[in-house]
Amino acid sequence: MLAIALVAAVVVLGLAGVSLGAALSARQHVIGAAGLAALAAADAASGAVGGAPCELASAVARGNGTRLAQCRADGLVVAVRVSGSFAGIPITAGARAGPPR
Repeated sequence: MLAIALVAAVVVLGLAGVSLGAALSARQHVIGAAGLAALAAADAASGAVGGAPCELASAVARGNGTRLAQCRADGLVVAVRVSGSFAGIPITAGARAGPPR
């Protein structure tokens, strides 16, 4: 009986660890998507690539499986907020890109 309880405890802890790892991976994915969207938008704002900054940020966010929730361009500096989800739990991340201050 003790052996069964021990095995069950190990299985539960293992599943919790895998779930936590997957959630952290999803979070990093959304953070990365926000960074890429901000960089793409800043490139558009600077004229390095064609297109409107926020439209390009939206396309990059979509291409990374997330959604652009907010985009604000102030000259060459662009700030974005991107959202995604993991197991129905919303995840948001923000990023800012532009020339150095």
